[in-house]
Amino acid sequence: MSTKKLALITGSTSGIGLGIAKSFASKGMNIVLNGFGDPSTIEEIRSNLAKEYAVEVRYSGADMSKVDEIEAMIKTAENEFGAIDILVNNAGIQHVSPVEDFPVDKWNAIIAINLSASFHTIRVALPKMKAKGWGRIINIASAHALVASPYKSAYVAAKHGIAGLTKTVALETATSGVTMNAICPGYVWTPLVEKQIPDTAKTRGITEEEVIKNVMLHSQPTKKFVTIDQVAALANYLASEEAASITGALLSIDGGWTAQ
Repeated sequence: MSTKKLALITGSTSGIGLGIAKSFASKGMNIVLNGFGDPSTIEEIRSNLAKEYAVEVRYSGADMSKVDEIEAMIKTAENEFGAIDILVNNAGIQHVSPVEDFPVDKWNAIIAINLSASFHTIRVALPKMKAKGWGRIINIASAHALVASPYKSAYVAAKHGIAGLTKTVALETATSGVTMNAICPGYVWTPLVEKQIPDTAKTRGITEEEVIKNVMLHSQPTKKFVTIDQVAALANYLASEEAASITGALLSIDGGWTAQ
């Protein structure tokens, strides 16, 4: 088995998750990618990461809404590499709608993927981390773990749940050598954010340009989107030895949004 640390990042075939995977690979970590997408594109991403950084890169297509697939993904990674050293729960979906019109299936899917999946990955991966006396668990939450916005009842509920889960697991693992933290980004320009612009425009009765200016960046005093590289850099720090005393933290990276 490899002596390099293993990082498993859910939802890592694009966006923030892929940015974190690339950043971790650049530090010499082996990687397990997870997510959906075109198989040939994913294989190209996997192969390029492995070649560029001389690390082992595996891919799991596990559906984060299905408990048995989550468990199988974790167990397969542990069987091959011994243990998961760094777990990043990043997978997420979004839907924008007034609460009275919110589709029940969308609510159930968002809670399953954005909240319950993190519970399942943590509960399965944690025992071997504790046995080793070292581990890093990072939840990619959101500014919406700390504040709310209209028309995002399921997403805000899930991210507030992630905040509570993060704090609870941090207390349970405080003497174990495992840290548990959440990164709370503001609006990051990713496929997930881009896809919600038309729905937000329709729901609010405004143009897509107005969504960007008056809804998204209105919340961020810097008037700039957070970058994927900035989030990845924070994740890299939390995965380091230097961050051993940071646990149970909800770390904002939101252009000043939650300072207001």
